[in-house]
Amino acid sequence: MALRVCVTGAAGQIAYSLLYSVAKGDVFGKDQPVILTLLDIPPMMGVLEGVVMELQDCALPILQEVIATSDEREAFTDIDVAMLVGAMPRREGMERKDLLKANAKIFKSQGKSLDQYAKKTVKVVVVGNPANTNALIAMKCAPSIPKENFSCLTRLDQNRAKSQIAGKCSVPTSAVKKVTIWGNHSSTQFPDAMHAVVVKDGKDIQASEAVNDDAWLKGDFITTVQKRGAAVIAARKLSSAMSAAKAICDHVRDWVQGTADDDWVSMGVISDGNSYGVPEGLVYSFPVKLSGGKWTIVDGLAVDAFAREKMDVTAKELVEERDAAFAFIAD
Repeated sequence: MALRVCVTGAAGQIAYSLLYSVAKGDVFGKDQPVILTLLDIPPMMGVLEGVVMELQDCALPILQEVIATSDEREAFTDIDVAMLVGAMPRREGMERKDLLKANAKIFKSQGKSLDQYAKKTVKVVVVGNPANTNALIAMKCAPSIPKENFSCLTRLDQNRAKSQIAGKCSVPTSAVKKVTIWGNHSSTQFPDAMHAVVVKDGKDIQASEAVNDDAWLKGDFITTVQKRGAAVIAARKLSSAMSAAKAICDHVRDWVQGTADDDWVSMGVISDGNSYGVPEGLVYSFPVKLSGGKWTIVDGLAVDAFAREKMDVTAKELVEERDAAFAFIAD
């Protein structure tokens, strides 16, 4: 049976890289048929039709059907997975509250449509920024879908962090494990290498030992990851697209297929108030293990004073975003 996968913002840059990877089997497997439903706003329908033609012209063996639409009902009906990529981008002169208000409206509508039309088992990953709070809005507006089925993307930040450590240690990124992104997908996020491991000569070495530069791990490493998106924009004059699409694929693939026993990944998931002092009801990035389509927060990691301060700062920002966004959707 084919999986129905919805991608929003489907005429955009990220989707252009994402759709090909999903349709050729990088996420759900080379033998799993997929039906793609592509959602975008009415002015983008012409561009989206071109994307549909390209997908058809790829002649991908597992791609059964492509549906392009500006109607949420058509896009979300009976879907198994939702990749909510589309969002209002921050424009020059726009204050953060204006961005929150614009996206609260979008994700309120999409949450209600998911609640009404999608399967109750649907897995939702929110990419459009502010991703954590947009995921929380969609979740709140879809009360019949389990909260555990909503997540936001912080895998791009994790991939960036792994790459930085790998480069510092002169190893491939596959040799770096257990890197954690805590908190918000914003400049307050906390990329944490305290528990990370680097595999060298077949042996697991603590990243702090392999890097052997504590000042870098507590300084440039963190700020480089926090500001990487801005650095890409400064260089490309466009936001991250290829790397974002790859991270979405990683996120959903691991959610569906599971993580390795000796590793974990970072996902923005709902806090129950019992993990690492994070307030209840925030979508906060934690280290998680994935199995059988379900996530579990990795418990019991040591948190020193340095980490505690960073984790609290990003939680505070998320509380402020949540309160502002909830006021907007109550209007």
